[in-house]
Amino acid sequence: MDLLLANPYIIAADPDEQRIMRPHPPLGLLYLSSHLKRSGFAVSVFDGTFRSLAEFRTVVDRMRPPVVGIAVNMMTKRNALQMIAASRAAGARVVIGGPDPPHYADEYLHAGADVIVVGEGEQTVAELLPRLERGASLDALGAIPGLIFQSGGDTVRTPPRPLIPQLDGQPWPDRPAIDLHAYLDAWTARHGFGAVSLITARGCPYTCAWCSRSVFGLSHRRRSPVGVADEVEAIVDRYHPDRLWYADDVFAIHRSWTLAYAAELEKRSVRLPFECISRAERIDEAVADALAEMGCWRVWIGSESGSQRVLDAMDRRTVVEEVRAAAGRLRSRRIEVGLFIMLGYDGERLADLRATIDHLKRTAPDVYLTTVSYPIKGTPYYERVQPNIVARTPWHERTDRDLIVRGRPVRRYYDFARRWIAGEVARHEHWQHGNYGQAARAAASGLVGRAGMAVTSLVSRC
Repeated sequence: MDLLLANPYIIAADPDEQRIMRPHPPLGLLYLSSHLKRSGFAVSVFDGTFRSLAEFRTVVDRMRPPVVGIAVNMMTKRNALQMIAASRAAGARVVIGGPDPPHYADEYLHAGADVIVVGEGEQTVAELLPRLERGASLDALGAIPGLIFQSGGDTVRTPPRPLIPQLDGQPWPDRPAIDLHAYLDAWTARHGFGAVSLITARGCPYTCAWCSRSVFGLSHRRRSPVGVADEVEAIVDRYHPDRLWYADDVFAIHRSWTLAYAAELEKRSVRLPFECISRAERIDEAVADALAEMGCWRVWIGSESGSQRVLDAMDRRTVVEEVRAAAGRLRSRRIEVGLFIMLGYDGERLADLRATIDHLKRTAPDVYLTTVSYPIKGTPYYERVQPNIVARTPWHERTDRDLIVRGRPVRRYYDFARRWIAGEVARHEHWQHGNYGQAARAAASGLVGRAGMAVTSLVSRC
C-alpha cells in the first residue's frame, strides 16, 4: 500500500446527525482515491462514518501504511487529531487536507501532521507521494505547489497550485472503496428511501462573507451534462438508489447547462427524484420546469434572513423577494422548498429577527433549518469580528460552540430565538392551514437548529 486515506467523521459520536440520519460519503476523499489509483498508486480508504477511532487504530497497526492522508474540517478536527497521533505511532507519515488545516497550519503541524495539502488535493498528492515513499526530507518538498510544512523550525508555504481546469478528465469518486450500502441502509431505515450523492461542479463564485472558500477558492467549474448523466446511469445500475442528492454548493447555477442536462436525462429516459441546493435568483420559470422534469422533489435555498439589511451585510447579493418568488415557482410545480436561516450575524437586531419570522410566514417553506452564525477563519466575516472573538477552550478541544463574539447575545438567546421563531411560524401555519406541519413540529422540538448545521455540512465543500 502506498497510502491509507481516512475520513474522521464518526456518526456514533454525533447525536445531532443520529437524530436526522442523513449521512453522505466523503466525496472529496473518494475523488482523491480514484485519481491516485488511476495514477498507479495502491490506495485504501478508511471511512469512519459507521466505524470508530478504535477500529482506525487497529487498521493502521495491522496495515502499517507508509503514508496516511486525513481529510479534516472544523467538525471532525478532534477525531482527526487522534488519527494523526495513531498514525504517527504506527510509523506513518501524515498528510492532511480539507478546509480547516490551511488556516491553523502551525497547530496541525505541531499536533503531528507532516504536510498540509492546500486546495484540491488530487494533483498535489500524486506529486507528493513518491517523495514521501522514498523517505525524502521535508526540505525537498519546496518545489511542489500547494503545500504547507515545517523546515528548520519555520513554516513553509509553497505557491498555490492552479485548480483543475477540466473536471471531465477526472475519474468518478471511488465509491467501491467504501461500504456505500451502509449509507443507503441508514437512509432507508430512517426515511424509507436511500439516496446517493454526486456533484456536477466544483466551487461557488458568490461572495457570502461567512462562507469558506478554502478548498476551491472563488471559482466555479462545471462538468459536462453528458459526463454527469453517464455517472448517474452508472450509480443507478450499481446501487439502485431511490433518490439522488446533488451536493453542489449551488445546483442549477448556470441556466443553459441546467436545461441541457435536463434534456440529456430525458433523452436517456432517466428520471430519479433528487434534492439540491440552489440560489433563488437562479430559478426562473424555465429552470423550475427543468427541475420538475428531472424529478426534483425538494430545493434548498440559502435564504439566511428575512432582513435585507442583514443580507446586504452578508454580501449575499440577493433580495428577500427573490426567495419568495422562487419558492412560489417551485411549489407550483409540486417541488418542496427548504430554507436555510442563519441567526446571529454581526449587527443583527430584534427587528431583523421579526423580519425573518415575517419572511418565513410569507414564503411558507415546507421545511426550514436554522444555524447560528460562526466566524470561520479565512472568511471576510472572521476578519471583521476577529478583534471581538474570545475562545473559551484550547484549540484542540474547540467546537463551534466554543468561540464567543463579544457584543453578541449569549447562546441561550439564540436557543430562545429559535423556539420563538418556530412557535410564531407554527401558529401562523395552524391558522392558515389547520395543522402545524412536519417542519414546524421539528422546529418546536429543538431539532431545527442543529439539523441545519448538520445538513449544511453535507454540502460540504466536498
